[in-house]
Amino acid sequence: MTKSAISVESSGSIGQYTYADLILSYLIEIDAGYIFGVPGGAIEPLYNAIARQMRSPLEDSAHQKKKNSMIPLRQRRTSRSIQAVIARHESGAAFMADGYARETGKIGVCCATTGPGATNLITGVASAYADRIPMLVITPQTALPNFGKLGLQESSSDAVDIVGMFEHCTRYNSLVSHPEQVEGKLNMALLHAFRRPRGPVHLSIPMDIMNTPLETDITAYQLAHLFRQPKAIDESSYDALLSAIKAARNPVFFLGAGSRHAIDIIVSLAEHNHIPMITTPAGKSWVNAYHPLYRGVFGFAGHASAFDTLMDNDVDLVIAVGTSLSELSTASWDRRLLNHKLVHITGTLEDFSRSPMACLHVLSDVRALFANLQKDLLITSPKRMRHIEVGDNSNNQKNYMPETVELRDPAQCDSDAVPLKPQRVMRELAQRLPKNTRYIIDAGNAWAWATHYLLLRSTGMQRIGFGFGAMGWAIGAAVGTALGCPGEPVVCITGDGSWLMSGQELTTAIQERLPVIFIVLNDQALGMVKHGQRLGGAEPIGYELPPVDFAAMARAMGAVGYTVKTPEDFAQLDLNARYQTTVPCVLDIYIDPEEVPPMGVRVKTLRRNNSLA
Repeated sequence: MTKSAISVESSGSIGQYTYADLILSYLIEIDAGYIFGVPGGAIEPLYNAIARQMRSPLEDSAHQKKKNSMIPLRQRRTSRSIQAVIARHESGAAFMADGYARETGKIGVCCATTGPGATNLITGVASAYADRIPMLVITPQTALPNFGKLGLQESSSDAVDIVGMFEHCTRYNSLVSHPEQVEGKLNMALLHAFRRPRGPVHLSIPMDIMNTPLETDITAYQLAHLFRQPKAIDESSYDALLSAIKAARNPVFFLGAGSRHAIDIIVSLAEHNHIPMITTPAGKSWVNAYHPLYRGVFGFAGHASAFDTLMDNDVDLVIAVGTSLSELSTASWDRRLLNHKLVHITGTLEDFSRSPMACLHVLSDVRALFANLQKDLLITSPKRMRHIEVGDNSNNQKNYMPETVELRDPAQCDSDAVPLKPQRVMRELAQRLPKNTRYIIDAGNAWAWATHYLLLRSTGMQRIGFGFGAMGWAIGAAVGTALGCPGEPVVCITGDGSWLMSGQELTTAIQERLPVIFIVLNDQALGMVKHGQRLGGAEPIGYELPPVDFAAMARAMGAVGYTVKTPEDFAQLDLNARYQTTVPCVLDIYIDPEEVPPMGVRVKTLRRNNSLA
């Protein structure tokens, strides 16, 4: 049993606690940091608890009220407290929680009020579900005695059933129907959020339960153990894997996003045994694009060098690590990848449902597995050992083209054409910003341009929401990322279509004093729709967007805004100065609307599905 650090003042009575305060106690215990949301009537008990917590610092006892109620909340925040971050739309709040969780490894927490507040969360929660991001989602209900009476925004099973809606995009989903259920269900929810496959969990709590008084501040559960995962390795499959690697003449590593926690060991093994590395689009973040053994991305917006490496007839073993083998990761389930040469290594059992053809399946904690492989594969045939020179770790290189990654139309990266080539934009960003810059990539053509042309020497700096493909995800996620890495550069790469959906979240970045650089690729179109229609032979309809001055919009909101139409405009920008301020910046970059993105793999899937209709 641990004693909660919070003392509260409720209804004028010092020392009065509620179950909302108890929830905050647990979130403080696990150092959740922030709750992203939009207030409303039924969720007010939770916001009241946050306000009380901010007014009474953690080091104060229940009888030592600090008289600082006029000081802004942000100035009163201690290192172990919960800060409310107010989004402009509930989906933006969920995207922020997603970005924060990816950056910090902590759970992202978001909340909304009843009715439309809760339904607005669903897209962001579904996105986290598809990408396996641990998230705690809290929504309220009208008071229990009012269930079934059709009160305003009622969300019970007798009205618009919010719990039912969340059932298919959460790992745990429950209505709290009695105060004594709060702690147990919160414990269960957090357990599921971090159990593989990870993902969002949802608790729906009636407002009268959250407001129920407590006589004590004692919490009943120790939650830290929920985040420790077992490191077990199945010995029989491990032995088979070790034998397969030793016997292989020409193996290849195929690395997904789940390889991140073992990437240092994997790269070391690749170097020691001279094994080429290719990645999925989401796995690209974890490998230095200029590593001599890296061959690029296989799948959506992939590189010819990766395809050629994987399809080489001499390759006799493909070691797929930490990938769910989705459409975008497998070039639309290409059978040249998904065959008997495949070894599938993952920590999530359900991933094997997409690799029944593999010669070996290994279910294991990826880092524990590769730590063992590193020890067992140190003694290798001398002819397999090479000295690998990775080179300078900065992005400021005159030659932007890696020697081992084949780009499509590489000359466009150096083009001085007007309108700007999006390939040139990617090169400018990679070369001119520091290596610790986080790039948050939005759905749409930004996916394709960044996956293929944004080449980084640093690792772990590119974030992308490939699973669900929600437009506007990166805008909110960039805010959450910036809160998770204060003082570090954060760049959001989005499109004009996504900005028109979710650009209002810029004002949250302004309010939180986050110097995020928002790149709007402006082609006056839903670009992926336009080019997808053209490449797939569909009717050209519904993709046009009106001309909008996004730099002026940014300035009207209180941010800095620049219009970029030429290479000279770009050259005049001091990008490094931007992230050293406390004001976000929008770059409205006019790109060539006729430049075709590398999205052929996605078009192939759409064509096949149309032919089956």
